[in-house]
Amino acid sequence: MDGKPTYMSSVDLANYLRGLPSSNIDQIEIMTNPSAKYDASGNSGIINIKTKKNKQKGFNGSIAATYGQGIYPKTNNSLNLNYRVGKINIFSTLSANYRKNINNLDIHRTYGNSDKSVRAIFEQKTITKRSNSNYNAKVGMDFYATKKTTLGIVLTGYTTPGKETGSSTSYLKSPFGVVDSIVTADRVENSTWKNGAINFNLRHSYDSTGKEISADLDFLQYKSGRNQNFVNGTYNPDFTNKYSDRLIGELPSNIKIYSAKIDYTQPITKALKMETGAKFSFVKTDNAADYFNMINQSKTADYTKTNHFKYQENVNAAYVNLNKTVKKWGFQLGLRAENTNYEGLQFGNPTKRDSSFKRSYTNVFPTSYVSYNANDKNQYSVSFGRRINRPDYEDLNPFLFFIDKYTYEEGNPFLKPMYSNVFELSHTYRQFLTTTFNYSHTTDLFNETFRQNNQPNDSISTIVSRGNYGIVNNISLSSNAEVKVAKWYTAMIYAEGRYQEFKGDLNGENLNIKSTNITVNLNNQFNFKQGWSGEVSGFYRSKGSEGQITIHDIMGFDAAVKKDVLKSKGSLRLSVREFTGPMKVNGNINFNNTKVNFTQKRDSRVVTLGFNYRFGKPIKGLKNRKSGGTGDEQNRVKSAN
Repeated sequence: MDGKPTYMSSVDLANYLRGLPSSNIDQIEIMTNPSAKYDASGNSGIINIKTKKNKQKGFNGSIAATYGQGIYPKTNNSLNLNYRVGKINIFSTLSANYRKNINNLDIHRTYGNSDKSVRAIFEQKTITKRSNSNYNAKVGMDFYATKKTTLGIVLTGYTTPGKETGSSTSYLKSPFGVVDSIVTADRVENSTWKNGAINFNLRHSYDSTGKEISADLDFLQYKSGRNQNFVNGTYNPDFTNKYSDRLIGELPSNIKIYSAKIDYTQPITKALKMETGAKFSFVKTDNAADYFNMINQSKTADYTKTNHFKYQENVNAAYVNLNKTVKKWGFQLGLRAENTNYEGLQFGNPTKRDSSFKRSYTNVFPTSYVSYNANDKNQYSVSFGRRINRPDYEDLNPFLFFIDKYTYEEGNPFLKPMYSNVFELSHTYRQFLTTTFNYSHTTDLFNETFRQNNQPNDSISTIVSRGNYGIVNNISLSSNAEVKVAKWYTAMIYAEGRYQEFKGDLNGENLNIKSTNITVNLNNQFNFKQGWSGEVSGFYRSKGSEGQITIHDIMGFDAAVKKDVLKSKGSLRLSVREFTGPMKVNGNINFNNTKVNFTQKRDSRVVTLGFNYRFGKPIKGLKNRKSGGTGDEQNRVKSAN
């Protein structure tokens, strides 16, 4: 956001963006192959959302409120305030959101023997309900010490209390499809995820040639807590009770992130510019998972699941970029070096010993770009870059996380980062049609993996974890066009064809998976008279694979209408997401002589009514504030929600 790292999980970031009015967004910058100035982390590039701020002087702001109704309600509310006068600029954003969702998941597992005969059949139906509130606050101040020097401070924080309930019924069947037993599982999880952060930033421009220096200091802390309650019942085929058990989980987590960054830009000649900088980051995590069996209202520690894990990581980086223009040609060469050091400690308990791991490695990441403006109709560009994708902190935690009686999630302390070499060639015609060819080669690929637990007393459990299992080659050809069909109608069309090839070894199995799929997005925007506008959009994605998981065709359609009110200072917007019906996702997974088919259906068809209003009067005659320094760290923190 505004060049600063969000450090949010995908869930919390989605909640934050839902509460951000579209009128506050100035620009969305997508860098599929970022330069050496940016962190090498993330094999899919960087998305930088730039918000509108400080365009007006004096006191001004906006307020937004939306209410959505699917099966359950969803709300998004936000308040943005800005005051700028003299050398001081103060800004703030407050938001409060609430969402409740339901997820239906049906799983059919067929466990096989080594001779391909059926060993057992497992059918499971699960209904999960999740509700969570999300409260965000951002307050900052910029001080214009001189015309060339700006100092800033930004405080941010959010909290996400939530509750999740799950109920599942599992039918364990013989190889011939006869029910042997029935297992029910009820789960309740209460959680809270809190974040607080402070940023200090400085920017100084030496002269009008572009020579400048910027610096950022960041400190962030995440605290989360989860309390889980599992009640399992085992029944005979006629539903007479065999036995029941109850498991309680207490999972506190604490994550601290420190970061310091400096960037310097030095024009050498009119056509040649150098950028250089350095960054230091340090992360420290402390996670515990205490599980207890409840027997006659008494808690007994379950040491097979209980765990305490500490992890710390330090990344030191430096880069240099050279930019040169020669008539219609543009060139950029960059090199970034990153040194990574990490170590983890899993504390023991009465049933297992302590274990630890430690590793250090240094990598270099070259980037290069060439652009050519042939004429006012045709522009060409070609780029190459090397990137790294490090595991999330929790993925390195070696303990078993209890999902249900027959499914566990397990960390992998030996998980290695994966590396990608990315080549991209693009052509833009008349500034409306862009065609892009992309090729990437990834080594030490890690992804979600599945394996069967073959222990005699737990022969049908499934272990879900992340593991390195080889390489992936990705080839794609995409085209994006913005067509002015009429004065009042604009169509934006995106189409992509993709070929992927996975090769490697996973849990003793040789993988050679090839997948081809297409994606089409169509967005139709309409601008009518008297402040009316509308939008109809849709997408389609054909069957495709990601390692062991195959997802079948999916599609969705949305529509919206908007009316400007209150002398165009306000607007009302009515939208319907997935108006043709809630999206149903079908897929399958094959591993260790096990075949899994699943169907997932969520509360995704939602009708939303929103109101946005801008207020305040500007003070005329003041210069606009220059944007501050940038930070580029990618998020690797997983949310409890």
